[in-house]
Amino acid sequence: MIHKTIKIEELKFNPFTLIGRDWMLITAGNINSFNTMTASWGSLGYIWERPVVSCVIRPQRFTRKFVEENEFFTLSFFGMEYRSALEICGKYSGKNVNKVEMARLTPKEDEEFKTVFFEQANLVLICKKIYFQDIIPENFLDKSIDNFYPAKDYHRMFIGEILKVLKKEE
Repeated sequence: MIHKTIKIEELKFNPFTLIGRDWMLITAGNINSFNTMTASWGSLGYIWERPVVSCVIRPQRFTRKFVEENEFFTLSFFGMEYRSALEICGKYSGKNVNKVEMARLTPKEDEEFKTVFFEQANLVLICKKIYFQDIIPENFLDKSIDNFYPAKDYHRMFIGEILKVLKKEE
C-alpha cells in the first residue's frame, strides 16, 4: 500500500475518537531495531508555534526505551479491521515476543526520518521529540486521578512536533 505525504491542514478527523476510541500505535526506532505499543491516551494540538502530539508511556513499557533513545517516533492509526492487531500490540511485550509478526503488521521505514510506521495504517504522524515530563502525583489537582496508578507507575509524557503526515492512498 502506498502512503502519500499530505499537509497537516488537510487532516479531517475527531481526535477524541481517533485516539480514545480507535487507538494508535506509538513506534520508535529504525527498521532493524524498533518497538511499538498500543495507546489510547494522548492529544494533538499546537504549542510553541508548532503542531504537536503528546503521548504518555509507563516506565515498564519496552517501547519507552525506544522513544527515549531515538529522536523521532511515529503514531500510526488504523481502520477498525485492525482492532485485533492493536489488541495484540497492547497485550504483549516486544521484549518477549515478535508482536508485530503476531499482529501481521508490515513495518516500513520512512526514508526521510529513518523511523518506523506500518504499511496497513490509514494515517501516520511522524514526530520529533521536543519535550518530556514525568507525571508527578503531587501535581494532581483532582486526587482521584491517582486511582489510575495503583502500582504508582506514573507515565512519562512525550511531546513531539509533527514533521510529516502520511495518508494511505485509496
